Amino acid sequence: MTTTAPMGADADLPAGVPTPGAGDARPPGRGDRHRPGTGLLFVLPFLIVFALFLVWPVVHGLWMSFTDTSLAIRDTTFVGFDNYAEAFGDPDVWSSLGNTAVFTLISCVPLVLVALAMALLVHSGLAGQWVWRLAFFAPYLLPVTVVTLIWTWLYQPDLGLGNQLLTTLGLEPVGWLSDEAVTMWAVAALTVWWTVGFNFLLYLSALQSLPSTYDEAAALDGAGAWRRLWSVTLPQLRRTTVLVAMLQILASLKVFDQIYILTKGGPNGSTRPILEYVYDVGFTGYRLGYASAVSYLFFALVIIVSVAQLRFFRKED
Repeated sequence: MTTTAPMGADADLPAGVPTPGAGDARPPGRGDRHRPGTGLLFVLPFLIVFALFLVWPVVHGLWMSFTDTSLAIRDTTFVGFDNYAEAFGDPDVWSSLGNTAVFTLISCVPLVLVALAMALLVHSGLAGQWVWRLAFFAPYLLPVTVVTLIWTWLYQPDLGLGNQLLTTLGLEPVGWLSDEAVTMWAVAALTVWWTVGFNFLLYLSALQSLPSTYDEAAALDGAGAWRRLWSVTLPQLRRTTVLVAMLQILASLKVFDQIYILTKGGPNGSTRPILEYVYDVGFTGYRLGYASAVSYLFFALVIIVSVAQLRFFRKED
């Protein structure tokens, strides 16, 4: 019996070589079946770490806020809402919240406006681009201890650069870290110098991604540089401004490090934020239960502020 070879590209294959595609039609075996729970095995390490370092501390801290847990006493008693009631009537809580609100107000506005001005300056094609970018962003890379050490020297009453400049201009020296009316502004100036680089980077990235056609069309219509800035560039940066403002407000509400190292809340508690009060009550006064209650009240306030920001900016948008 004579066998006829198939026509086409496979006709020239030698005997014994399998035809391409011949093994693709095999029925699926056990290895091809989906095993339930396979994805969970990949996610399980993250879930364990997430539960140990986030979920459990949050739940345990909430339970502590309903007890009189102390670092000095081993026994713990359930006190219900007594800690929360005490916090609402504590004048130190309200004064600390007021200091936090003042710091947020006087730091957020320049952190947005200065960052925008710096980004516009760099984006305009100023000579020495890499020098300006490095100078604007480098302070953000410094640790808080280095930043506060630098500004402590600047704020020295006798040898500091700040008072030397005032004396050169014929003005009276200022107690940057001892005058209650000035200290919060001094902390805000430190914070702006230290953290404005991050907002500058966000604005610069947004400017570089804007299409140039609108600006060129406005220039052809006779619009000047300031007119193009107000009517063309800034409206396109609206979403970036919203993002920067929201991130900065939340970051300022959680201020702690630079104030604690620079002034420790002084003078006379005029710069003590709410988080430093929580630290003082919990680890200096040993009242962990009460400190937990204050921290959860502040957490609720941050959530309210965040939701209010989202609703306001969404409505404006």
